[in-house]
Parts: sequence; C-alpha cells; structure tokens
Amino acid sequence: MATLSAAAAAGATTVTAAHAAVRGQAPRDGSRSFVPAIVVGTGYGAAVSALRLAEAGVSTLMLEMGQLWNQAGPDGKVFCKMTNPDRRSTWFRTRTEAPLGSFLWLDVVNRDIESYAGVLDKVRFREMSVYVGRGVGGGSLVNGGMAVTPLRSYFEEVLPRVDAGQMYDRYFPRANAMLKVNSIPADFFESTDYYQFARVSRTAAGRAGIGTSFVPNVYDFGHMQREAAGTVPKSALDSEVIYGNNGGKNSLDKTYLAAALGTGKVTIQTLSRVTSIRRESDGSYVLSVERSDPFGAVLERTEIGCRSLFLGAGSLGTTELLLRARETGALPDLSARLGTGWGTNGNIMTARANHLWDPTGSRQSSIPTLAIDDRANPTHPVYAEIAPMPAGLETWVSLYLAITKNPERGSFTYDKATDRLGLDWTRDQNTPAVDAARSLFDRINRANTTIYRYDLFGDTRNFADDFCYHPLGGCVLGEATDLYGRVSGYRNLYVTDGSLVPGSVGVNPFVTITALAERNIERVIAEDLPDEVRRTTP
Repeated sequence: MATLSAAAAAGATTVTAAHAAVRGQAPRDGSRSFVPAIVVGTGYGAAVSALRLAEAGVSTLMLEMGQLWNQAGPDGKVFCKMTNPDRRSTWFRTRTEAPLGSFLWLDVVNRDIESYAGVLDKVRFREMSVYVGRGVGGGSLVNGGMAVTPLRSYFEEVLPRVDAGQMYDRYFPRANAMLKVNSIPADFFESTDYYQFARVSRTAAGRAGIGTSFVPNVYDFGHMQREAAGTVPKSALDSEVIYGNNGGKNSLDKTYLAAALGTGKVTIQTLSRVTSIRRESDGSYVLSVERSDPFGAVLERTEIGCRSLFLGAGSLGTTELLLRARETGALPDLSARLGTGWGTNGNIMTARANHLWDPTGSRQSSIPTLAIDDRANPTHPVYAEIAPMPAGLETWVSLYLAITKNPERGSFTYDKATDRLGLDWTRDQNTPAVDAARSLFDRINRANTTIYRYDLFGDTRNFADDFCYHPLGGCVLGEATDLYGRVSGYRNLYVTDGSLVPGSVGVNPFVTITALAERNIERVIAEDLPDEVRRTTP
C-alpha cells in the first residue's frame, strides 16, 4: 500500500513539519517566498486539485494546519483507538469529545488528555457543533470511510446546473477508482461475528417492511478479512475509526496525496495555519501563515505568495478565510452570497434498545457496511447507516447515523472585532431532520416492540441533533463561485471542497466532493492554467 513517505522519496519532494523546531521557541518573522500554486488544506477537494495541478506540470504547495500522522506513539501505533483515547485523539482539548457522551448515563466514554494537535476536532458554535479531521488527509483520517455515490435524482435536485451525465459517466467513476472504493464480500459479512450488530438491525428493519443496502467503503475488505483471520494486526476490528485507523483504511494519504507527492511537484507543509489572504497589484495572492509545534506554541509567522490559489480547507475553513478577507477589506469584491447555503447534510444520530434475545455482539467492526435505505419514502426519505458501538462488551444497542432531507440552511458570519467565525443556525432548524428520523425508527420500534435509548448523548435525548459530521456549503457553486469553483470577483482564486455543495447531498458527501473537484479542476487546467504556467514556470 502506497504511503506518503514512500511517494515523497520517489518524487524527491518533501513533507515539512514545524515540530522539528524547538518547542517554545519565540516567534520570528520570515521572508516572503513565492510558488506558482498554493492549495490550502489536504482534504478531498484539496488532494484532487494538488494531484491534477502537479500532473499538469504546476509546482504546488499544500498548507495543512494539522500533523502528518506517521510517527508511532508509546503503544507502537500512529493512532489511538476509540476505547482508549489519549492526546493523539483530539485537537487541543484537555478532554476527549466523542459523539457519544455517556453509557447508562455514566461518564465512561470520554477521558482527560494532554492538550495536543490531535486528529479530531469538534468546532463549537452557539447551537451546532461540527466534527472535522486535523492532519494530512483531513476528514479522510477520521470518517468511517463510507463511500456512497448519491442518487442521481437527488444530485440533480441539489446541483441542477451541473451536467449529471458527465458526473455519473466520468467523474464519479474516476473518484471511486482513485479512492479505492470497494464493498464487503457478502459471505464474510454474513458469517463474521464482527457484523452481528448490522445483521440484527437488518432483521429489525425487515420486520417493519424496510429494506437495507450495502454501503461501499474505502476500507480494504481483504485486509479486514486478514484481521479476522489473525494474520495481520487488528485495526477496524480493534475499535479504530474516529481517532484514525492504523490498518486497511485507504485514507487520502494512501491515495490522492501519495500520488501527488509521487509527481515530484507537490510539497506539503504541516502545522501551518493560514490566517489571512490578500491580493497584490499584479494579481498574485499573499497568504499569512502561522507555523506551530504540536503543543500549540507558535514558532514562525511568514508570508507566501502565489499566482493561483485553491482553497480546500473545508466548509468551515474556506468560508472563514474568505469572509475574513471580505470583511477586513483585503478582498472586498467577494460575493454577497458568501457564507450562505450551509447545512448539516441532515445528520441525526439515534439508538434503539434491542431485546435480550437479540444481542448485537461484543465484537464489532468499526467500519459501517450496511444502511437502512428508505430514500424512496415520498415524505421522509432517510438513509440510516448502521453504526457500530465497539465497547468490547454486549450492549444490546443499535446505533444509527441518519442522513435526512432537511431543507433548512444556515449562514456563516465573521466578527471583525473578535476575529471569530459565527454560524446562524438554530436547533429548531433540525426539526425536519429529527421528524424524518423519528418517522423511520418509530416504525421499526413498533414492528419489534423495542424502544429508543435515552442514555447515550450525555442527557436524556433519544435524537442527537446538536452536532454534525458532514458540514456542507458556505461558498455555494454557482452563487459565491461560478459553476467550476472560480471565486466570483477574483481571477485565479478557486474553491475546491465541500463548501461548494449547498447543504445536503443525501448520503456521505466525500465521494461527491471528490468527483466535483475532479470535474472543476479539469476545466480550470484546460482554460485557466496554460497562461499561468507560461508566466510562472522558468
């Protein structure tokens, strides 16, 4: 399996990290450097853009605020597991913040930890929190790997001005191939103890007359079968997912980013936070960058210039950078639509209590592979992924991430006085999503004479609607940008991530983000870059 370090060696390029500097060193000013293209972030859209730019011959610098996760911790592993988290788990907190807050109302899920540049961040707004990945590979490091292509009808509804024929004939297949999407072998799924939890939920849904479908994934299921056979160390089968995975998961550092570094045209600079963007009189862009060590000490503040700038810092990061630039006057001509069209992708979590004669299993794979598929429901379409709860003991709990159709949208704001991003979103706006999830699981509970669990989310709720995994929107395609991610009002400035998608895509969004980035960068390279390459390449 390709790795970043191997790709870097083959391509004679580098991944640089600020933690090589002395911890606590006083900040110093650095001289400005210049590169032809900068990509901010290393998530899905960013990784696609960097690879395709490099293949076109453009030297590209990627700036990532998290770490390169390639150094083993005290346990000999790069990432820690869900059931025994340490400082590697969480981005600059002194206590972990897992989606489940309790079990039997006992605070046994989260742990006190040392503040550190961990891999999972929970960004808090007034009435909504958002989980994001921190590190080279972005969200691909911490998600469950569910690689679902949306229903074509839903895609056409969400992005009606994008040619769906091209997307489904060319760009979705290209994305799936590069991401190494595969499906669990049916015989393994049906026979292994590690998916008893999913089979129990399938049976419960069937009693209500509701079907299920298999969920494609980027986890290598051949590797998972070797884990089950004991021929390789357990990873997915050892509670590794939201804090990273040490085994068969094909996160971006093993796919797009490894390929990008292998070209010899890409450099990734880690622990580097872009704080502001401005444009020079010659049309180039200058980024102010703050480099830190993994404990948060600022080591260096520098400026880096570029001719072409690609923002792939995610719905939150990209929108914040552009809003700050507009509101401070650095890029005053940015669209008034910037910051709008944000949504949670209809994310709702819930859980059911099974009967004693329906155990979910003490051994559970951390990788979801089955969903209750009620997307054809004309009133409340729901795609509910059957999530694991790998506690290491029998819980009789069926846990679900329901992706619903919620038409509500929020807006980001920027407060210049406090230099903070805000989100105008209220809990009431989750009502359509909660109603849809409740409609589905009420039917399943009635058919099985079961009830909801009320003890898992830190209080007595049976639906968790105050956090999301799939933030979308803020720089919506065709509104804050043109139909290919070119930022309105500014040449050579592009958005390439989930902020382009207006709030919902009906399934896990990363395949859509990847495919959309493939489509957009192909057009940008064909139409915009020939002139830029002539002006920046010796």
